[in-house]
Order: sequence, then C-alpha cells, then structure tokens
Amino acid sequence: MSEETDAPVFSTVDINNDNRDEEDLFASAVQEVSLDSEVNGTSESLEKVSITDMSSMPAVVGSPIMEEIATERANNIIITVTEPQKIGEGMSSYVAYHVLTKTNMPIFSRHEFTVLRRFSDFLGLHEKLTEKYLRSGRIIPPAPEKSIVGTTKLKMTSTPSTESANGTNSSASLQSQFVERRRAALERFLNRVAQHPVLCIDPDFREFLESDTELPKATSTSALSGAGMLRLFNKVGETVNKITYRMDESDPWFEERISRVEGLETQLRRLCGACEALAGERRELAARSHDAARAAAALSAADPHPPLSRALSHLADLHEKIEHLRMEQSNTDFYVLTEHIKDYLGLIGAIKDVFHERVKVFQNWQHAQISRVSYTIYNSRSWESKVERGQQEFDTISRVIKKELERWEETRVAELRATILRYLEEHMKHQAQSIRYWDAFLPEARAIK
Repeated sequence: MSEETDAPVFSTVDINNDNRDEEDLFASAVQEVSLDSEVNGTSESLEKVSITDMSSMPAVVGSPIMEEIATERANNIIITVTEPQKIGEGMSSYVAYHVLTKTNMPIFSRHEFTVLRRFSDFLGLHEKLTEKYLRSGRIIPPAPEKSIVGTTKLKMTSTPSTESANGTNSSASLQSQFVERRRAALERFLNRVAQHPVLCIDPDFREFLESDTELPKATSTSALSGAGMLRLFNKVGETVNKITYRMDESDPWFEERISRVEGLETQLRRLCGACEALAGERRELAARSHDAARAAAALSAADPHPPLSRALSHLADLHEKIEHLRMEQSNTDFYVLTEHIKDYLGLIGAIKDVFHERVKVFQNWQHAQISRVSYTIYNSRSWESKVERGQQEFDTISRVIKKELERWEETRVAELRATILRYLEEHMKHQAQSIRYWDAFLPEARAIK
C-alpha cells in the first residue's frame, strides 16, 4: 500500500454521532429513583427518593440497599472526551484528555464542567467500579484495552494531534488513528457508566468528572506493577476455574441467556473480522486509485492529442478524488461499525464476568453446605448461618443479573440500530458523491474527437 494513502479522513465520519438533540438535557431538575423491595430483600416501601439527598452521603452508595436502585428513565447527562494532548517528552510522557460533562442531576455541583484526565485515570475508575459492583452482579462497561506497542510509539512521536497531516506522514497518521480510536472508546465508556442507574451516582465516578485537582496516579493499572502482576495471576486462576468447573444450571432463564450470549459473541467476532478485512480492502483500493491517478497524469503529459490529453488529465483528477473517497469509506467501515462491534464484544465479556461471579457465589454456597455436613458436630450453628447467607447471596446476585441483562437488551437494540443506520447513511453519501464525480467527467470523455 502506498504511504500517501495511509492518512485517515475524519472530517466526514461521525464516529460518536455528535449530532445529539440537547433540548431535553435540562428538562428535569430532580432525578427520582425507586427502590425495588423484592431485589433489596426488604419489605419496606420507599415511594420516592431524591438523589439530592444522597449527595451528602457518599458512603451510603456502597450499601446493599443503594446498590439495588433502578431508574426507569435515562439519566440527563452527556459526556464528551475531546482535545487529546501529549504532556511531556519521551517515555515519561502521556496523553491527557479534556472531559466535558453536561448534566442537570442534583448530585453534581454544577450543570457543566471540564476536567483533564489521563488514560490511567480511566483505567483506575474502571478498576474501582469493578471492585465495588461486579460482586453484586452489575455489568461494568469495559474500558479500552491497553496497547503497549501503540502507547510506546505515541510516546516517541512529537505530534500528539489527532488531525491528519494531509497524508504526507504515514507514521504520524497511524498515531493519529490510535489516539482517535482511544478517545472515542473512552467517551463511549464514560457515557455507558453515566447511563447506568447505579454506577452514575458512585462517588468515585462523580469525583472523576468533577474534581478539578489531579487524581492520584492509578499505579495498580500498570502491567509491570505488583498489583498488575497479581491481577495477571488472578486472571490465570479465574481462567482455569472457568475451564475446570461446570455449574449444574437449575434456572432455565440463565441457561438460555448464557447460550444466547455465547452465540452472539461468536457471530459478532465473525462480523468484526469481516469488517476489518473490508476496511483493509477499501484502503488497498484507495492505493490502487492513487496509482491509476499517477499513471493517467503521466499519460496525459505524454499524449500529443490535446482533447485526449485533457480528458486523461481530468481522469487523473477523478481518480485522486476517488482515492480520498475510498479512504473515507474505509474509515466508515472501521470507525463507525467495526469499533462499535469491538465495544459490544467488550460488553459481552463484561456480561460473562457477571455470569462467572454468580458461579463463584454458587461455589461458596456449595462449599458451606459440604462443610456444614462435615463439621456439624463441632459448630453447627455457625455453618448453618453460612449456608443461609450463601443462598441469600446467590438468590440476590441472580435477581440483579436478570435486571441488568433486561436493561442491557433494551439499550443494545437501540444502540445497534443507531450504529447501522449511521453506517448506511455514510455509505449512501459516499456512493452519491462517487456518481457525481463520474457524471462530471462524462462530458470530458465525450469531447474527445
């Protein structure tokens, strides 16, 4: 592939569908939530609770009751991640992002605010949310994966901007793509957290969005840190446990959902691979259009027949336009569709994580039952309470997961529909532009005599 065609053209690709209607952003001054007594395991009836009352009680958010809050309408909050900028030089440098939040939720002190956050801050937020809520069955939106190769290359370059350099610098263009993909993924991560009825009121999430001061460096997110190595060993242990232990599923609902999620993951991976290949083919086609443009221009200069030479010159210009159009089509394939498919693969991974947490709770419950039989002579009352607590935890996490999956199904269909429609609209624009290019060239071809 020619180096001149490596530069992405972002100007015509709406990666995050920024044309949002903000008329309803401040439609309500109070966010009301209800408590589900069945899920909470309590018979108390609390009719309406204003989130305003929670702002002064951050410790309450982590309580079992508050973890079961469920809202029936979307949160009025929009988060935009913009202006990635490289800070420092060499291997000690990093990229920071401006995080702009617009909201009317009373738990926030202002309606609009901007903070500067580095990539490790996002990973630290994800880790905190996972530690607090995964055990209770909450689906934690996935954060973008770390890329050692991409990060190292970015640290060694001096052009952190995400704007294309007109295709003249292949290395800078590739880094531009890397930064833009990460920026868009970070924005999707924050907005998914913001739309979750429980995660959006978490104190750590609010601090991430509001605090003007620099957050403590999340050193545990480093792959080479002690916590990173411990996390790696834990993942290995989790993987072995998933392979070696099979829970005898007694709930038909979970059996059907697990099968459905696994099937969806398989087909999404196939589609993701096909879309990546399609984007690559379009980039190759753009490179061939570039070659055709240069060849037509050379032939135009060599041909002595004026009308034919002029037509060949216009044909060279046409192929240059088609080259840029093919690049835009490739970017649409990749940024509009493929990246969102990868996002959903990450969400499916998060769903499988909560399924596994349920299995772990079941294992603990079963272990307590076995131990109760073995040690009933010595301390029967203690083991009885452990068995009861294990069953209660298992029933609770099962109910929470069901609610989480119902909410995810609703948002999944709406988001995929919006993505597919935007993908089709972008390609329709490209096809219409291609037809206009060829229609404009047709008179030149007919003028050859």
